[in-house]
Amino acid sequence: MATQVADGVHPLVQRTEERRQSASAALDSKQRSKLGQFFTPAPVADFIASLVRLPAGGTIRMLDPGAGAGSLTASVVARCIQERPDLALSLVACEVDPGMHGALRTTLEDCVKAGDDAGVRVEFELVGGDFIEWATTENTLLGAPMEKFDVVIMNPPYRKLARSSRERQSVDAAATETSNLYSAFLALGVTLLVPGGHLAAITPRSFANGAYFRNFRKFFLGNMHLDRIHVFESRRTVFADTDVLQENVIFTAARKISEARPPVTVSTSAGYTDPLRERVVAYEEIVHPGDAEFFIHISAEDSDTELASALAALPASLPENSLQVSTGRVVDFRSKEALRQDPENGAVPLIYPLHMREGRITWPVQGAKKCNAMMLDDSTQKMTFPPGYYVVVKRLSSKEEKRRVVASVYDPACSPDTRIGFENHVNVFHESGEGLTAELAHGLCLWLNSTLLDQLVRRFNGHTQINVTDLRNLRYPNREQLLALGQEWGNAPLPEQEMIDKIVEKHVRNPAIGAQ
Repeated sequence: MATQVADGVHPLVQRTEERRQSASAALDSKQRSKLGQFFTPAPVADFIASLVRLPAGGTIRMLDPGAGAGSLTASVVARCIQERPDLALSLVACEVDPGMHGALRTTLEDCVKAGDDAGVRVEFELVGGDFIEWATTENTLLGAPMEKFDVVIMNPPYRKLARSSRERQSVDAAATETSNLYSAFLALGVTLLVPGGHLAAITPRSFANGAYFRNFRKFFLGNMHLDRIHVFESRRTVFADTDVLQENVIFTAARKISEARPPVTVSTSAGYTDPLRERVVAYEEIVHPGDAEFFIHISAEDSDTELASALAALPASLPENSLQVSTGRVVDFRSKEALRQDPENGAVPLIYPLHMREGRITWPVQGAKKCNAMMLDDSTQKMTFPPGYYVVVKRLSSKEEKRRVVASVYDPACSPDTRIGFENHVNVFHESGEGLTAELAHGLCLWLNSTLLDQLVRRFNGHTQINVTDLRNLRYPNREQLLALGQEWGNAPLPEQEMIDKIVEKHVRNPAIGAQ
Protein backbone atom coordinates (compact mmCIF):
# COMPACT_ATOMS: atom_id res chain seq x y z
CA MET A 1 0.00 0.00 0.00
CA ALA A 2 1.25 3.51 -0.80
CA THR A 3 2.67 5.41 2.15
CA GLN A 4 1.04 8.54 3.53
CA VAL A 5 2.63 11.88 4.24
CA ALA A 6 3.24 12.77 7.85
CA ASP A 7 0.04 14.74 8.37
CA GLY A 8 -2.14 11.84 7.26
CA VAL A 9 -3.00 13.18 3.81
CA HIS A 10 -2.45 10.65 1.05
CA PRO A 11 0.20 11.82 -1.47
CA LEU A 12 -2.34 11.47 -4.29
CA VAL A 13 -4.71 13.84 -2.48
CA GLN A 14 -1.92 16.23 -1.63
CA ARG A 15 -0.78 16.51 -5.25
CA THR A 16 -4.36 17.00 -6.42
CA GLU A 17 -4.87 19.74 -3.83
CA GLU A 18 -1.87 21.60 -5.19
CA ARG A 19 -3.40 21.45 -8.67
CA ARG A 20 -6.78 22.59 -7.29
CA GLN A 21 -5.30 25.61 -5.54
CA SER A 22 -3.39 26.62 -8.65
CA ALA A 23 -6.49 26.25 -10.84
CA SER A 24 -8.70 28.13 -8.39
CA ALA A 25 -6.28 31.03 -8.19
CA ALA A 26 -6.08 31.21 -11.99
CA LEU A 27 -9.86 31.24 -12.53
CA ASP A 28 -11.06 34.84 -12.78
CA SER A 29 -14.31 35.91 -11.16
CA LYS A 30 -16.20 36.33 -14.45
CA GLN A 31 -15.30 32.82 -15.59
CA ARG A 32 -16.15 31.42 -12.15
CA SER A 33 -19.55 33.14 -12.25
CA LYS A 34 -20.23 31.91 -15.78
CA LEU A 35 -19.43 28.31 -14.91
CA GLY A 36 -20.80 28.45 -11.37
CA GLN A 37 -18.02 26.13 -10.24
CA PHE A 38 -16.15 26.22 -6.93
CA PHE A 39 -13.47 23.56 -6.52
CA THR A 40 -13.51 21.22 -3.53
CA PRO A 41 -10.69 21.68 -0.94
CA ALA A 42 -8.88 18.47 0.00
CA PRO A 43 -10.20 18.19 3.60
CA VAL A 44 -13.78 18.49 2.34
CA ALA A 45 -13.12 16.03 -0.50
CA ASP A 46 -11.64 13.52 1.95
CA PHE A 47 -14.61 13.89 4.28
CA ILE A 48 -17.11 13.36 1.46
CA ALA A 49 -15.13 10.37 0.19
CA SER A 50 -15.20 8.86 3.68
CA LEU A 51 -19.02 8.78 3.51
CA VAL A 52 -19.21 6.81 0.24
CA ARG A 53 -20.67 3.34 0.67
CA LEU A 54 -18.24 0.96 -1.04
CA PRO A 55 -19.51 -2.30 -2.64
CA ALA A 56 -18.58 -5.65 -1.16
CA GLY A 57 -16.15 -6.44 -3.99
CA GLY A 58 -15.47 -6.37 -7.69
CA THR A 59 -15.24 -3.21 -9.78
CA ILE A 60 -16.67 0.14 -8.69
CA ARG A 61 -17.97 2.18 -11.57
CA MET A 62 -17.86 5.81 -10.36
CA LEU A 63 -18.99 9.11 -11.90
CA ASP A 64 -17.76 12.62 -11.00
CA PRO A 65 -19.96 14.90 -13.17
CA GLY A 66 -18.31 18.24 -12.40
CA ALA A 67 -14.80 17.08 -11.69
CA GLY A 68 -12.76 20.30 -11.74
CA ALA A 69 -9.21 19.30 -10.87
CA GLY A 70 -10.40 15.84 -9.77
CA SER A 71 -10.32 16.37 -5.99
CA LEU A 72 -13.32 14.18 -5.13
CA THR A 73 -12.22 11.39 -7.45
CA ALA A 74 -8.69 11.43 -6.05
CA SER A 75 -10.00 11.23 -2.48
CA VAL A 76 -12.17 8.20 -3.25
CA VAL A 77 -9.29 6.48 -5.03
CA ALA A 78 -6.95 7.22 -2.10
CA ARG A 79 -9.51 5.77 0.32
CA CYS A 80 -9.88 2.60 -1.73
CA ILE A 81 -6.09 2.18 -1.96
CA GLN A 82 -5.83 2.49 1.82
CA GLU A 83 -8.95 0.58 2.92
CA ARG A 84 -10.12 -1.62 0.05
CA PRO A 85 -7.24 -2.67 -2.22
CA ASP A 86 -9.41 -5.64 -3.27
CA LEU A 87 -11.59 -3.31 -5.35
CA ALA A 88 -11.00 -2.21 -8.94
CA LEU A 89 -12.06 1.28 -10.05
CA SER A 90 -13.58 2.42 -13.32
CA LEU A 91 -13.78 6.22 -13.27
CA VAL A 92 -15.72 8.65 -15.46
CA ALA A 93 -14.94 12.34 -14.87
CA CYS A 94 -16.78 15.13 -16.70
CA GLU A 95 -15.53 18.71 -16.94
CA VAL A 96 -16.91 21.42 -19.19
CA ASP A 97 -14.03 23.92 -18.84
CA PRO A 98 -11.25 23.15 -21.37
CA GLY A 99 -8.85 25.08 -19.16
CA MET A 100 -9.25 22.39 -16.48
CA HIS A 101 -8.75 19.37 -18.74
CA GLY A 102 -4.97 19.32 -18.35
CA ALA A 103 -5.11 19.37 -14.54
CA LEU A 104 -7.93 16.82 -14.47
CA ARG A 105 -6.17 14.42 -16.84
CA THR A 106 -3.00 14.69 -14.73
CA THR A 107 -5.03 13.81 -11.61
CA LEU A 108 -6.67 10.83 -13.32
CA GLU A 109 -3.33 9.55 -14.58
CA ASP A 110 -1.98 10.04 -11.06
CA CYS A 111 -4.87 7.90 -9.78
CA VAL A 112 -3.88 5.10 -12.19
CA LYS A 113 -0.23 5.28 -11.10
CA ALA A 114 -1.10 5.37 -7.39
CA GLY A 115 -3.32 2.34 -7.97
CA ASP A 116 -0.57 0.49 -9.84
CA ASP A 117 1.86 1.18 -6.99
CA ALA A 118 -0.64 -0.33 -4.54
CA GLY A 119 -1.76 -3.20 -6.72
CA VAL A 120 -5.21 -1.66 -7.37
CA ARG A 121 -6.52 -1.56 -10.92
CA VAL A 122 -7.75 1.93 -11.90
CA GLU A 123 -9.02 2.97 -15.32
CA PHE A 124 -10.62 6.24 -16.37
CA GLU A 125 -12.53 8.13 -19.04
CA LEU A 126 -12.34 11.92 -19.21
CA VAL A 127 -15.46 13.47 -20.73
CA GLY A 128 -14.33 16.90 -21.91
CA GLY A 129 -17.67 18.59 -22.34
CA ASP A 130 -21.00 19.54 -20.84
CA PHE A 131 -22.26 16.88 -18.42
CA ILE A 132 -25.96 17.55 -19.08
CA GLU A 133 -25.49 17.25 -22.83
CA TRP A 134 -23.41 14.10 -22.40
CA ALA A 135 -25.93 12.50 -20.03
CA THR A 136 -29.02 13.29 -22.11
CA THR A 137 -27.95 12.70 -25.71
CA GLU A 138 -29.88 10.30 -27.88
CA ASN A 139 -27.52 7.39 -27.26
CA THR A 140 -27.70 7.66 -23.46
CA LEU A 141 -30.66 8.42 -21.22
CA LEU A 142 -33.18 9.12 -23.95
CA GLY A 143 -32.09 6.26 -26.16
CA ALA A 144 -29.95 3.20 -25.51
CA PRO A 145 -28.93 3.68 -21.86
CA MET A 146 -25.29 3.92 -20.89
CA GLU A 147 -23.89 1.54 -18.32
CA LYS A 148 -24.91 2.91 -14.93
CA PHE A 149 -22.77 3.69 -11.90
CA ASP A 150 -22.28 2.25 -8.42
CA VAL A 151 -21.18 5.61 -7.02
CA VAL A 152 -21.83 9.20 -8.04
CA ILE A 153 -19.79 11.80 -6.17
CA MET A 154 -20.17 15.49 -6.91
CA ASN A 155 -19.62 19.13 -6.13
CA PRO A 156 -21.91 20.45 -8.87
CA PRO A 157 -21.83 24.00 -10.26
CA TYR A 158 -24.25 26.57 -8.81
CA ARG A 159 -26.14 28.69 -11.32
CA LYS A 160 -29.78 29.48 -12.02
CA LEU A 161 -31.25 27.96 -15.16
CA ALA A 162 -33.57 30.01 -17.34
CA ARG A 163 -36.84 28.25 -18.11
CA SER A 164 -36.04 28.33 -21.83
CA SER A 165 -32.44 27.11 -21.45
CA ARG A 166 -31.26 23.96 -23.21
CA GLU A 167 -29.99 22.52 -19.92
CA ARG A 168 -33.33 22.93 -18.16
CA GLN A 169 -35.32 21.46 -21.03
CA SER A 170 -32.95 18.49 -21.32
CA VAL A 171 -33.13 17.66 -17.61
CA ASP A 172 -36.90 18.12 -17.61
CA ALA A 173 -37.19 15.53 -20.40
CA ALA A 174 -34.76 13.09 -18.77
CA ALA A 175 -35.62 13.39 -15.08
CA THR A 176 -37.56 16.28 -13.56
CA GLU A 177 -38.19 20.00 -13.70
CA THR A 178 -35.47 21.97 -11.93
CA SER A 179 -34.36 25.57 -11.66
CA ASN A 180 -30.66 25.41 -10.83
CA LEU A 181 -27.61 23.76 -12.35
CA TYR A 182 -26.72 21.98 -9.12
CA SER A 183 -30.13 20.30 -8.78
CA ALA A 184 -29.97 19.42 -12.49
CA PHE A 185 -26.69 17.59 -11.87
CA LEU A 186 -28.21 15.83 -8.86
CA ALA A 187 -31.30 14.76 -10.81
CA LEU A 188 -29.23 13.26 -13.63
CA GLY A 189 -26.91 11.66 -11.10
CA VAL A 190 -29.90 9.87 -9.61
CA THR A 191 -30.94 8.51 -13.01
CA LEU A 192 -27.41 7.20 -13.63
CA LEU A 193 -27.20 5.14 -10.42
CA VAL A 194 -27.78 1.40 -10.28
CA PRO A 195 -30.38 0.22 -7.74
CA GLY A 196 -28.68 0.46 -4.36
CA GLY A 197 -26.01 2.76 -5.82
CA HIS A 198 -24.69 5.55 -3.62
CA LEU A 199 -24.63 9.33 -4.14
CA ALA A 200 -22.38 11.68 -2.13
CA ALA A 201 -22.56 15.42 -2.75
CA ILE A 202 -21.89 18.88 -1.43
CA THR A 203 -24.46 21.44 -2.59
CA PRO A 204 -26.24 24.57 -1.44
CA ARG A 205 -28.81 23.84 1.25
CA SER A 206 -31.53 25.76 -0.58
CA PHE A 207 -33.03 22.67 -2.26
CA ALA A 208 -34.30 21.41 1.11
CA ASN A 209 -37.32 23.74 1.10
CA GLY A 210 -39.05 26.45 -0.89
CA ALA A 211 -41.31 26.35 -3.93
CA TYR A 212 -38.55 26.50 -6.55
CA PHE A 213 -37.24 23.03 -5.71
CA ARG A 214 -40.53 21.26 -4.94
CA ASN A 215 -40.58 19.16 -8.12
CA PHE A 216 -36.92 18.27 -7.68
CA ARG A 217 -37.49 17.18 -4.05
CA LYS A 218 -40.45 15.05 -5.10
CA PHE A 219 -38.31 13.35 -7.76
CA PHE A 220 -35.26 12.96 -5.52
CA LEU A 221 -37.10 11.59 -2.49
CA GLY A 222 -39.18 9.32 -4.72
CA ASN A 223 -36.01 7.65 -6.00
CA MET A 224 -33.49 7.99 -3.18
CA HIS A 225 -33.16 7.34 0.55
CA LEU A 226 -31.14 9.91 2.45
CA ASP A 227 -28.76 8.27 4.92
CA ARG A 228 -26.32 11.00 6.00
CA ILE A 229 -26.47 14.81 6.28
CA HIS A 230 -23.70 17.12 7.49
CA VAL A 231 -23.85 20.87 7.96
CA PHE A 232 -21.10 23.37 8.73
CA GLU A 233 -21.95 26.03 11.28
CA SER A 234 -20.09 28.76 9.37
CA ARG A 235 -21.03 29.80 5.83
CA ARG A 236 -17.38 30.74 5.22
CA THR A 237 -15.98 27.33 6.10
CA VAL A 238 -16.03 25.27 2.92
CA PHE A 239 -14.88 27.58 0.14
CA ALA A 240 -12.94 30.11 2.18
CA ASP A 241 -10.49 30.81 -0.64
CA THR A 242 -13.29 31.86 -3.02
CA ASP A 243 -15.40 34.11 -0.72
CA VAL A 244 -18.47 31.90 -1.14
CA LEU A 245 -21.09 32.67 1.51
CA GLN A 246 -23.61 30.08 0.31
CA GLU A 247 -24.83 27.80 3.06
CA ASN A 248 -23.75 24.31 2.02
CA VAL A 249 -24.71 20.82 3.07
CA ILE A 250 -22.99 17.48 2.53
CA PHE A 251 -25.28 14.50 2.14
CA THR A 252 -25.36 10.93 0.95
CA ALA A 253 -28.27 8.89 -0.35
CA ALA A 254 -28.86 5.46 -1.85
CA ARG A 255 -30.93 4.61 -4.93
CA LYS A 256 -34.07 2.89 -3.65
CA ILE A 257 -34.38 -0.86 -3.79
CA SER A 258 -37.29 -0.94 -1.30
CA GLU A 259 -39.59 1.42 0.58
CA ALA A 260 -37.81 0.83 3.90
CA ARG A 261 -37.02 4.09 5.69
CA PRO A 262 -33.84 3.54 7.74
CA PRO A 263 -32.73 6.25 10.19
CA VAL A 264 -30.52 9.13 9.09
CA THR A 265 -27.24 10.23 10.67
CA VAL A 266 -27.10 14.00 11.05
CA SER A 267 -23.83 15.69 11.98
CA THR A 268 -22.48 19.20 12.37
CA SER A 269 -19.10 20.84 12.91
CA ALA A 270 -17.69 24.34 13.06
CA GLY A 271 -15.19 23.59 10.28
CA TYR A 272 -13.88 20.62 8.39
CA THR A 273 -11.06 19.98 10.86
CA ASP A 274 -13.25 20.24 13.98
CA PRO A 275 -14.83 17.31 15.85
CA LEU A 276 -18.21 16.14 14.58
CA ARG A 277 -21.34 16.15 16.70
CA GLU A 278 -23.57 13.34 15.49
CA ARG A 279 -27.09 12.14 16.15
CA VAL A 280 -29.22 9.45 14.57
CA VAL A 281 -32.82 10.41 13.86
CA ALA A 282 -35.85 8.65 12.44
CA TYR A 283 -36.32 9.18 8.70
CA GLU A 284 -39.74 10.68 9.42
CA GLU A 285 -38.04 13.49 11.33
CA ILE A 286 -36.16 14.47 8.17
CA VAL A 287 -38.95 13.90 5.64
CA HIS A 288 -42.39 14.25 7.19
CA PRO A 289 -44.88 11.67 5.87
CA GLY A 290 -47.65 13.22 3.82
CA ASP A 291 -45.88 16.56 3.36
CA ALA A 292 -47.09 17.82 -0.01
CA GLU A 293 -44.07 20.13 -0.28
CA PHE A 294 -41.54 17.33 0.38
CA PHE A 295 -39.48 19.59 2.68
CA ILE A 296 -36.22 18.12 4.00
CA HIS A 297 -35.89 19.11 7.65
CA ILE A 298 -32.20 19.26 8.53
CA SER A 299 -32.08 19.19 12.33
CA ALA A 300 -28.43 19.15 13.31
CA GLU A 301 -28.80 19.33 17.09
CA ASP A 302 -31.10 17.85 19.73
CA SER A 303 -32.29 21.41 20.37
CA ASP A 304 -33.50 21.52 16.75
CA THR A 305 -35.83 18.62 17.43
CA GLU A 306 -37.13 20.35 20.55
CA LEU A 307 -37.60 23.54 18.56
CA ALA A 308 -39.43 21.73 15.78
CA SER A 309 -41.66 20.04 18.35
CA ALA A 310 -42.46 23.40 19.93
CA LEU A 311 -43.49 24.87 16.60
CA ALA A 312 -45.43 21.76 15.58
CA ALA A 313 -47.39 22.08 18.83
CA LEU A 314 -48.63 25.55 17.90
CA PRO A 315 -52.40 25.38 17.47
CA ALA A 316 -53.11 26.80 14.02
CA SER A 317 -52.19 26.92 10.37
CA LEU A 318 -52.79 30.03 8.30
CA PRO A 319 -56.05 28.65 6.82
CA GLU A 320 -57.24 27.75 10.32
CA ASN A 321 -56.72 31.42 11.20
CA SER A 322 -58.59 32.43 8.01
CA LEU A 323 -55.42 34.12 6.79
CA GLN A 324 -53.49 33.99 3.53
CA VAL A 325 -50.09 35.21 2.39
CA SER A 326 -49.17 36.28 -1.14
CA THR A 327 -46.14 37.66 -2.92
CA GLY A 328 -46.49 41.35 -3.76
CA ARG A 329 -48.29 41.68 -7.10
CA VAL A 330 -46.37 44.62 -8.55
CA VAL A 331 -43.30 43.72 -10.62
CA ASP A 332 -41.85 47.19 -11.06
CA PHE A 333 -39.90 46.67 -14.29
CA ARG A 334 -43.11 45.44 -15.96
CA SER A 335 -45.09 48.47 -14.78
CA LYS A 336 -42.59 51.27 -15.43
CA GLU A 337 -45.11 53.58 -17.11
CA ALA A 338 -47.38 53.49 -14.07
CA LEU A 339 -44.68 54.15 -11.45
CA ARG A 340 -44.24 57.57 -9.84
CA GLN A 341 -41.32 58.76 -7.76
CA ASP A 342 -43.61 60.63 -5.33
CA PRO A 343 -47.35 60.60 -4.53
CA GLU A 344 -49.63 62.53 -6.86
CA ASN A 345 -53.30 62.68 -7.77
CA GLY A 346 -54.54 59.36 -9.07
CA ALA A 347 -51.63 57.41 -7.58
CA VAL A 348 -51.64 54.88 -4.72
CA PRO A 349 -48.89 53.86 -2.30
CA LEU A 350 -46.36 51.36 -3.63
CA ILE A 351 -44.61 49.52 -0.80
CA TYR A 352 -41.04 48.23 -1.16
CA PRO A 353 -38.76 46.71 1.50
CA LEU A 354 -37.19 50.18 1.92
CA HIS A 355 -40.47 51.36 3.47
CA MET A 356 -40.19 48.77 6.27
CA ARG A 357 -38.73 50.37 9.40
CA GLU A 358 -38.88 49.00 12.95
CA GLY A 359 -42.13 47.11 12.56
CA ARG A 360 -43.94 49.89 10.69
CA ILE A 361 -44.35 51.03 7.11
CA THR A 362 -42.87 54.49 6.68
CA TRP A 363 -44.41 56.04 3.56
CA PRO A 364 -43.47 57.94 1.50
CA VAL A 365 -39.68 57.97 1.75
CA GLN A 366 -38.41 61.16 0.18
CA GLY A 367 -35.36 60.85 -2.08
CA ALA A 368 -35.62 57.06 -2.29
CA LYS A 369 -34.08 55.29 -5.29
CA LYS A 370 -37.28 53.31 -5.70
CA CYS A 371 -40.66 54.83 -6.49
CA ASN A 372 -43.20 55.60 -3.78
CA ALA A 373 -46.39 55.39 -5.83
CA MET A 374 -48.17 53.84 -8.77
CA MET A 375 -50.96 55.28 -10.91
CA LEU A 376 -54.24 53.46 -10.44
CA ASP A 377 -56.03 52.53 -13.67
CA ASP A 378 -57.68 49.54 -15.29
CA SER A 379 -54.33 47.83 -15.87
CA THR A 380 -52.99 48.28 -12.32
CA GLN A 381 -56.21 47.88 -10.30
CA LYS A 382 -55.78 44.09 -10.12
CA MET A 383 -52.26 44.51 -8.70
CA THR A 384 -53.48 46.39 -5.63
CA PHE A 385 -55.22 45.64 -2.33
CA PRO A 386 -58.11 47.56 -0.77
CA PRO A 387 -57.51 49.90 2.20
CA GLY A 388 -56.74 48.17 5.48
CA TYR A 389 -54.06 46.84 7.80
CA TYR A 390 -51.62 44.34 6.29
CA VAL A 391 -48.53 42.54 7.55
CA VAL A 392 -45.57 42.80 5.18
CA VAL A 393 -42.53 40.47 5.24
CA LYS A 394 -39.29 40.99 3.32
CA ARG A 395 -38.62 38.24 0.80
CA LEU A 396 -34.86 38.75 1.10
CA SER A 397 -33.07 39.51 4.34
CA SER A 398 -29.57 40.96 4.22
CA LYS A 399 -26.67 39.68 6.29
CA GLU A 400 -26.99 42.79 8.47
CA GLU A 401 -30.54 41.88 9.55
CA LYS A 402 -30.86 40.64 13.12
CA ARG A 403 -33.70 38.32 12.12
CA ARG A 404 -34.26 36.12 9.08
CA VAL A 405 -37.97 37.04 9.04
CA VAL A 406 -38.47 40.80 9.06
CA ALA A 407 -42.11 41.91 9.39
CA SER A 408 -43.86 45.29 9.48
CA VAL A 409 -47.46 46.51 9.73
CA TYR A 410 -48.99 48.61 6.96
CA ASP A 411 -51.31 51.12 8.64
CA PRO A 412 -54.01 52.56 6.35
CA ALA A 413 -53.38 55.94 8.00
CA CYS A 414 -50.44 56.16 5.55
CA SER A 415 -52.95 56.97 2.83
CA PRO A 416 -56.58 56.70 3.98
CA ASP A 417 -59.25 55.37 1.61
CA THR A 418 -56.83 54.43 -1.17
CA ARG A 419 -55.79 51.05 -2.50
CA ILE A 420 -52.23 49.84 -1.91
CA GLY A 421 -49.65 48.26 -4.16
CA PHE A 422 -47.08 45.86 -2.71
CA GLU A 423 -43.95 45.29 -4.78
CA ASN A 424 -42.75 41.79 -5.65
CA HIS A 425 -39.90 41.82 -3.09
CA VAL A 426 -42.33 41.63 -0.16
CA ASN A 427 -44.87 39.05 0.97
CA VAL A 428 -48.25 40.25 2.24
CA PHE A 429 -50.54 38.68 4.85
CA HIS A 430 -54.23 39.36 4.20
CA GLU A 431 -57.69 37.90 4.75
CA SER A 432 -59.22 36.77 1.44
CA GLY A 433 -57.63 39.72 -0.34
CA GLU A 434 -58.82 42.21 2.28
CA GLY A 435 -57.07 43.94 5.15
CA LEU A 436 -56.83 42.69 8.74
CA THR A 437 -58.03 44.27 11.96
CA ALA A 438 -55.47 46.46 13.67
CA GLU A 439 -55.08 44.03 16.60
CA LEU A 440 -54.68 40.98 14.39
CA ALA A 441 -52.10 42.69 12.17
CA HIS A 442 -50.06 43.86 15.15
CA GLY A 443 -50.24 40.45 16.82
CA LEU A 444 -49.16 38.59 13.69
CA CYS A 445 -46.31 41.06 13.13
CA LEU A 446 -45.13 40.58 16.72
CA TRP A 447 -45.14 36.79 16.31
CA LEU A 448 -43.23 36.94 13.03
CA ASN A 449 -40.57 39.13 14.67
CA SER A 450 -40.12 36.79 17.66
CA THR A 451 -36.86 35.02 18.46
CA LEU A 452 -38.60 31.64 18.52
CA LEU A 453 -39.73 31.97 14.92
CA ASP A 454 -36.32 33.29 13.88
CA GLN A 455 -34.64 30.25 15.44
CA LEU A 456 -36.92 27.92 13.54
CA VAL A 457 -36.35 29.59 10.19
CA ARG A 458 -32.59 29.80 10.65
CA ARG A 459 -32.36 26.12 11.58
CA PHE A 460 -34.57 24.68 8.90
CA ASN A 461 -34.40 27.13 5.98
CA GLY A 462 -31.12 26.98 4.09
CA HIS A 463 -31.53 30.32 2.35
CA THR A 464 -32.13 33.97 3.18
CA GLN A 465 -35.12 34.19 0.86
CA ILE A 466 -38.45 33.89 2.67
CA ASN A 467 -41.02 32.63 0.18
CA VAL A 468 -44.77 32.41 0.60
CA THR A 469 -44.41 28.60 0.59
CA ASP A 470 -42.19 28.83 3.68
CA LEU A 471 -44.68 31.10 5.44
CA ARG A 472 -47.65 28.93 4.50
CA ASN A 473 -46.00 25.82 5.92
CA LEU A 474 -45.32 27.33 9.34
CA ARG A 475 -47.57 26.81 12.35
CA TYR A 476 -48.97 29.88 14.13
CA PRO A 477 -50.63 30.89 17.39
CA ASN A 478 -54.40 30.77 17.05
CA ARG A 479 -56.44 33.84 16.25
CA GLU A 480 -57.26 34.52 19.89
CA GLN A 481 -53.57 34.44 20.82
CA LEU A 482 -52.63 36.69 17.90
CA LEU A 483 -55.27 39.21 18.98
CA ALA A 484 -53.89 39.15 22.52
CA LEU A 485 -50.38 39.83 21.20
CA GLY A 486 -51.70 42.75 19.17
CA GLN A 487 -53.58 44.25 22.09
CA GLU A 488 -50.43 44.06 24.21
CA TRP A 489 -48.42 45.93 21.56
CA GLY A 490 -51.09 48.52 20.80
CA ASN A 491 -49.95 51.53 18.79
CA ALA A 492 -46.59 51.96 20.51
CA PRO A 493 -43.28 51.61 18.60
CA LEU A 494 -42.13 48.06 18.01
CA PRO A 495 -40.84 46.75 21.35
CA GLU A 496 -37.24 45.73 21.90
CA GLN A 497 -36.51 42.08 21.11
CA GLU A 498 -36.49 41.01 24.75
CA MET A 499 -39.92 42.53 25.29
CA ILE A 500 -41.29 40.93 22.09
CA ASP A 501 -40.22 37.54 23.36
CA LYS A 502 -41.74 38.14 26.80
CA ILE A 503 -45.05 39.12 25.24
CA VAL A 504 -44.99 36.01 23.03
CA GLU A 505 -44.20 33.81 26.03
CA LYS A 506 -47.00 35.35 28.03
CA HIS A 507 -49.78 34.98 25.49
CA VAL A 508 -48.88 31.95 23.43
CA ARG A 509 -48.22 29.95 26.61
CA ASN A 510 -45.97 27.37 24.97
CA PRO A 511 -43.69 25.89 27.68
CA ALA A 512 -40.84 25.50 25.17
CA ILE A 513 -40.79 29.22 24.40
CA GLY A 514 -39.44 30.28 27.74
CA ALA A 515 -36.50 27.90 27.39
CA GLN A 516 -35.32 29.28 24.06
